[in-house]
Order: sequence, then structure tokens, then C-alpha cells
Amino acid sequence: MSFTPILLFFIGGAGVVFAAIFFSRLLAPQNPNPVKNSTYECGEETKGVTWIRFNSRFYIVALIFLIFDVEVLFLYPWAVVLRELGLFAWVDMAIFIVILGVGLAYVWGKGDLEWVRPRGSSAGSAVEEEK
Repeated sequence: MSFTPILLFFIGGAGVVFAAIFFSRLLAPQNPNPVKNSTYECGEETKGVTWIRFNSRFYIVALIFLIFDVEVLFLYPWAVVLRELGLFAWVDMAIFIVILGVGLAYVWGKGDLEWVRPRGSSAGSAVEEEK
């Protein structure tokens, strides 16, 4: 079995990436100025130091949402071909949904879906609140 086509594919892909970077640097205007280099957040001028620590709960909630969102995406192709796959596919997806439900109950029980948690509360995620 020859891996030459796979090697050529990877070399071609890397070539396209490097060509795009090269032509971008060559053709794009390079004129930085204080306004262009300033911190911009949703049209609002920043106040104070921009390098602050965010509460990690924001990231945890975002990751939990992303995980459940991607997992629920698997329901659409299953629903389209459910009649053709029969009972086995229905049972398989029922198990999948139960696992998702258990995961949601676990996250909910740990308190990771709460935006505001009282300080000193021992219930919650393994990530401690930043002080």
C-alpha cells in the first residue's frame, strides 16, 4: 500500500496554507496606529486594566453549553433515518439521551449552571471561585 497520495495531499494542503499567509502579508496594508492597536470590546471604550482575571464559571458554562449543543446535533440525522433503522436505533438513541440527561443532572446538581453562587457555598464545581 502506497502512502504517496496521502503525503502529496498533506504537502498540497500545507502549500495552500503557506501561500495564503504569504499573499496576505504581501497584499494586506500594514499601517498600525494607536487606534488600530487599542483594545476594542463591543464598541465600548475599556476602563481600567484590560488584563483582568475572569471568573472561570463563564468558561465552564460555555463549555457545558458547547458539549450539549454538539451532542444534541447528533439527534437530527438519527431522526431523519429513524424509520429505516428500526427498533435498534431507537433503543440506541434512548440510551444516548439517558446518558445526556445524567450528565445534565450531574452538572445541575454540582451547581455549575448557576451564574451567581453565594460565597462560601461548598456545593459546586471543582473550580473554586477566584477571590
